[in-house]
Amino acid sequence: MRSKAFFVNGGYGRVVSSIPAFELYEKESGDEDFIIICEGGTDAFKGHPSLDDRTYDVWHKKLFEDKIKDKDVVTTEPYRIWEYYNQKCSIAQAFDIAINGKGLREIPKPEIYLSNQEMIDGQGIIDEVKKKLKKDKVIIIQPFGRGIGEHNGQLTDPSARSIRLPDLKEIVKKLQKEEFAVIMMSEFKFDFKSKSDLKDEFAIPEGVGLRQWAAAIKLADHFLGCDSVGQHLAAAVGTESTIVLGSTFPVNVSYPDNDLFEVVDLGMHSRVYDPIRITIDESKTRKNENLITMNKEIIQYVVKRVLRTPKDEEENNGE
Repeated sequence: MRSKAFFVNGGYGRVVSSIPAFELYEKESGDEDFIIICEGGTDAFKGHPSLDDRTYDVWHKKLFEDKIKDKDVVTTEPYRIWEYYNQKCSIAQAFDIAINGKGLREIPKPEIYLSNQEMIDGQGIIDEVKKKLKKDKVIIIQPFGRGIGEHNGQLTDPSARSIRLPDLKEIVKKLQKEEFAVIMMSEFKFDFKSKSDLKDEFAIPEGVGLRQWAAAIKLADHFLGCDSVGQHLAAAVGTESTIVLGSTFPVNVSYPDNDLFEVVDLGMHSRVYDPIRITIDESKTRKNENLITMNKEIIQYVVKRVLRTPKDEEENNGE
């Protein structure tokens, strides 16, 4: 049998999710010479005790001649796994099915191995915000998924994977009243139309790499996110998290069975599966586009989940 050259594409969250499957392949397959080619970069594998040395950027010099030519090329695409698009498994399990071919099974959680320098960088982010805002608790919020973009001067996400700015503002207001210092994990600089009624400022650090974000999330008191990379980082570093989902299914994209995670599923009653990376179906996208819109009761519920208010107390309050 020839060794395998596995290609992994997509964003950082997808790559992190592939790690357990490759660990199992290394343990079970007997293939001592397999390699991994990350089309979006190898950062997720840095520092891994066994996979780091097997991982290559697609632009690595003489990669084809020296590493790929004598191997079978395997393209991994978890979204094209039957169990995934029928909501039977997570993205990490779909990678395992694609890579190891052993069907649906329980797998370990992904891990990211952070360096001392990366931890120092993460600590610096946390300490600076605590000092400036004079707070002891820090929450990192990633409000936007990959579908976010600017249209006619407004941030919008037709895929319904991002928290809307008006809803985000109300969440931030309530969390600030609970004495949280707020750090935004966002590629976009933004400002609410009026910050006059916010209790404090919030931070949007610039030039922070995803590994530094992983360190900061590890050191934060809580993470609040959506269907994007931040939640995968939070799962990998073991941080208590609240995840708000709209158009995507918790079993596919998040960690509903993780004791550290609270998933607020806004689309559970009316969501339809959007078969991205298989076909383009605009009708599905349109049907889902408003699923992550919140009213004041939902906003309050999200904040209660961040605070881990007991559910029986919420029921007694009629919420």
